[in-house]
Amino acid sequence: MAEKDDYLVDILIDLGFVSPEQVATLRPEAQESGVGLVDLMVANKLVRPADVTQAKAAHFGAEVVNLNDLKIPDDVISTIPRHIARKYRVVPVFKHDNSLTVALADPSDLDTIDSLTHLLRMEINLQVASEADIESALSRYYAERSAGVASDPRYSQVIQELTDEHVEVKGPDDDSAVVEADAPLIKLVNSLIVEAFKMRASDIHLEPLSKSFRVRYRIDGVLHEIKPPPKRLQAAIISRLKIQSNMSISEHRIPQDGRIQTTVGTKLIDLRVSCLPTTHGESIVMRIRDKEGLRLGFPELGFFTDDQQTFERLIGLPDGILLVTGPTGSGKTTTLYSCLHFINRPDRKIITVEDPVEYLLAGINQVQVHEAVGLSFSSALRSILRQAPNVIMIGEIRDLETASIAINASLTGHLVFSTLHTNDAPSAVTRLIDIGVKPFLVASSTRGLMAQRLVRKVCKQCAAPNPPSEVELRSLGVDSAAAQGANFMRGKGCSNCSGTGYRGRFGIFEIFIIDDEARKLIYEKVPSSVLRARAREMGMRTLREDGIRKVLAGLTTADEVMRATVGDVD
Repeated sequence: MAEKDDYLVDILIDLGFVSPEQVATLRPEAQESGVGLVDLMVANKLVRPADVTQAKAAHFGAEVVNLNDLKIPDDVISTIPRHIARKYRVVPVFKHDNSLTVALADPSDLDTIDSLTHLLRMEINLQVASEADIESALSRYYAERSAGVASDPRYSQVIQELTDEHVEVKGPDDDSAVVEADAPLIKLVNSLIVEAFKMRASDIHLEPLSKSFRVRYRIDGVLHEIKPPPKRLQAAIISRLKIQSNMSISEHRIPQDGRIQTTVGTKLIDLRVSCLPTTHGESIVMRIRDKEGLRLGFPELGFFTDDQQTFERLIGLPDGILLVTGPTGSGKTTTLYSCLHFINRPDRKIITVEDPVEYLLAGINQVQVHEAVGLSFSSALRSILRQAPNVIMIGEIRDLETASIAINASLTGHLVFSTLHTNDAPSAVTRLIDIGVKPFLVASSTRGLMAQRLVRKVCKQCAAPNPPSEVELRSLGVDSAAAQGANFMRGKGCSNCSGTGYRGRFGIFEIFIIDDEARKLIYEKVPSSVLRARAREMGMRTLREDGIRKVLAGLTTADEVMRATVGDVD
């Protein structure tokens, strides 16, 4: 430790902060105890921490900065994401073009400087600040980010009111008491929803833990933790939400589902609410549905022109089945609703059967499945066929009975849309046959299969060129020639994207058109691998190949595509 301090000791002597005799007096103690000589000088008040900071700056020809005297703009702070700033103990101070000035306590830490240069892809200039100033600035500028992405001061203000004023909240079993609860609690629940909507969250998670009440928003598919309410308000907040969503607040033993409709500004939003009993209390998840999001066109969903034309031809057919596949949360429902919006005309009768009805669409008849009263997918389908629809949308094909009715409907002049949970498009055929549908019925009714995934979009406001390494090119299967004309981009992180470098999501797709040769293979019950090979021969792009196209166009990153297509065998 003493050897590391030698250069600082010499500078402190040269600057006149300490005498050689004082250093000589402390050196034996430093060697015996193993404590740094400079630390001993500070402890014995021979020098001040500010003197040490100035000595470090002088040695490296850097400027000393007092962070407490600065008001650093948000766009500069957002240049370094919170996790990077805290990991390397640095604070961004000034930005100009591709040059960033940062303050740190130890300018001799070359590893940190190299890491920042590599991670941010910017020229890094140094200023020196004390450890205390660095810590204070990190807490001040990254305080809200450390709790998550929420930044609405009203939310924090309400939590502060509830924490500081010790607002008394009634017990969860008293319905009237909860409805008439103190205004701060109601404001807290409302601001929680409003802030989530403003941050483009797809769902809100309220999770009781042993000593805390965690709140998280899922934004662009990634969970972000926000500042939590006090643990003592857990029961009251959950009861408030259960009342709003028409659940029984006296029932704590079984799961419940509900729905909340509320207005944010001029927008009407729906929230699907799920309540699940857990060890430390009831967990609430609210899925946020913005009806205006359904008006997305196919380009906004992520279709390139060629795939859009193919897909529009499929959904314009008079009959047959179109299946969209993918795991939960891959955007299947949004795609189907966009299809319905595209083909919804006065001369077409469209009926949907859903569990639950996720969006209410004007001009479309939507049926909510209700198993408790005997209204299942299959019974609803049998009834709606007597309504003479042109188009039927089934939320999901789950069993043989539903699949059989859907296929029979498609063979009698109806266009049927539905979803399946399979990893790729050709596997949907195998799935239908596995649940008991005859191969010749699958072959004759299916018009097209599409698999999809969601990947995050590069933030437009902080996007910057990002030439890939040879390793990245090899992982993508892209040769150097193809990379020459590509537009690789990556977001640096800014206030618009909460420092993540991404804002919004779109789809990558795999479209399999069923032709006569494919029908013959389906009838022969060939494995999905054979069917997939045939699809590739016909020109089907895999999910990864479509993702690579979008990486080359600068819309997303290689990391996102690799993550979303990790199971892609091709």
